[in-house]
Amino acid sequence: MSQKVLGLFVAFIAVASALKVPITVYYESLCPDSAKLITEQIFPAVKGEFREHVDITWVPFGKSSFSTQGSDVFFTCHHGPNECYGNKVHACAIEHIQANSYQVEFTRESLTLDFINCMMKIGKNFPDNVYPGAKCARDNQINTWENIQTCANSTEGSHLLQKHGETTMKFMNPLKNVPTIVFKNQFDSKVNDKAQNDLVGVLCSYVSQPMPKICASRNSAVSMTAVSTPFMALLAYALTKLFF
Repeated sequence: MSQKVLGLFVAFIAVASALKVPITVYYESLCPDSAKLITEQIFPAVKGEFREHVDITWVPFGKSSFSTQGSDVFFTCHHGPNECYGNKVHACAIEHIQANSYQVEFTRESLTLDFINCMMKIGKNFPDNVYPGAKCARDNQINTWENIQTCANSTEGSHLLQKHGETTMKFMNPLKNVPTIVFKNQFDSKVNDKAQNDLVGVLCSYVSQPMPKICASRNSAVSMTAVSTPFMALLAYALTKLFF
């Protein structure tokens, strides 16, 4: 590849990345509402038409807290000690998941989304009381589970989770609602509330060209409603005058 072609390719990637909508998701590993948002809203939207339109930053900490003693970090989590471990697993997965050159259909971002979605879908219901990390990694073509597990059981996992805690507290201390989703680094409580149940609708208001088909169809439906509502009101008025 010539230097000129390489330069154009790099420029293209930079432009494509700049057009993506930055999303930050503050969540907890055992939070039912976090699971609902991720599995029912984020996962289907991003695996669908919005894959090339969003750039997700995951922050698995929520309403947890931590204290330090020397190099040790101690956590208290919203849903108990199991959630602390789950948050560490998520933090380590975000850090260690990598795409391979022979897996061209996957990216680091898509593999991370697949793993997090799997973990959140299983939630507290571990089959045979077996922690689902290995299964979620295996089912989603992630070959770094051993690294993730080692990380979660070491000081690395604690320090990674501490960083997510610092990020959360810098954003909002204490975090009022879990999950919380932020678009373009600007928090709006009304947008966050709407995104919990209609993420696609919120994304359609942020995504630039090319507009996903689902947004175009929604806009058409809104336009038809805007046109038909005055017409129906006029028709009703005319019928009233005619028959009464």
